[in-house]
Amino acid sequence: MRSMHLLAGCLLAAVSAGPAFTADVKAEHWPAEGKIIGKKDKKAEDVSGFSCSTTAGFPRTCLIIDDNIQAAQIITLEDGKLLAGAMVPLISNTFDGKALELDGEGVAFADGAFYVIGSHGHPRDKDHELDPTNDAERIAAHIAAASQIAKVTINTGGKATVETTLSLAKAVQGQPDLGDLAGKRLDENGVTIEGIAIKDGQLFAGFRGPLLPGGHAAVLAVSLEGLATGGDLKSKVFKLPLGEGIGIRDLARDGDRILVLAGPGPDTAGAYTIFSWDGAGETVASLVSLTDIPDAGDTRKAEVILPLADKKFLILFDGEKEGSALAITLP
Repeated sequence: MRSMHLLAGCLLAAVSAGPAFTADVKAEHWPAEGKIIGKKDKKAEDVSGFSCSTTAGFPRTCLIIDDNIQAAQIITLEDGKLLAGAMVPLISNTFDGKALELDGEGVAFADGAFYVIGSHGHPRDKDHELDPTNDAERIAAHIAAASQIAKVTINTGGKATVETTLSLAKAVQGQPDLGDLAGKRLDENGVTIEGIAIKDGQLFAGFRGPLLPGGHAAVLAVSLEGLATGGDLKSKVFKLPLGEGIGIRDLARDGDRILVLAGPGPDTAGAYTIFSWDGAGETVASLVSLTDIPDAGDTRKAEVILPLADKKFLILFDGEKEGSALAITLP
């Protein structure tokens, strides 16, 4: 672990000479009231995306997802807590009579609507129980269910309208750095989207995998209008220098920049870091390593980042009940 910390420090120094924070970083747990729902109607333990309709003031209307179910959930975010609200069904895909999850991995808000993106990847299968030949139809059905973007609008009365006609599957296939790895497992460096942000009319999808040569992670940018109308996507892949073995775990727009939550690409332990990116070039600036944040460390799987105010963010963690939200404030 010590060598991993040293390596991470060297990589961050190479990317950007960011400030060093230790005890100056403040961390505060924000509890959930009600129940944020996950698999089998239990408390969510796989929160993977969260976004709000405004970035200032409280309360905020938000949408959260657990990657093991077919629905999202409305959350009212207050200063210091999350209030669980109604469920919003997103998809109805099935195989052999069983529901297939969206594998929702990111949420973004723009122009009055939430966008919930699926992983567009091979279903999680750590024990390799799915055989590429014998289970080909099942795998294809899972990938099809996960290769969707649900557009959700919520009116003032709290009623949600959902469209599921958007997908990045063709855009991914058309990119040399991504297309050949579509449909492969995560542990085979396969395609897995884990974050989404929308800025200046572009949708940015951040990839946990594949990990690209030279310690780079991929972000696919497409025209949101082109995606919605079937027009020119103006697709472009940005290769961000996050470090060897490091992929993108979430993206979030923060003013005129995009926050990048980075962490291990494979299912292994490693350091998590928050970067800032302008969404135009391929240079990132390190803001803080979660190793330096009280109660965050690098043994917890940071999965979601949400801007709260200037230099204040909400982090949610995979594998913990209801995301175990942690508000962090940088000095």
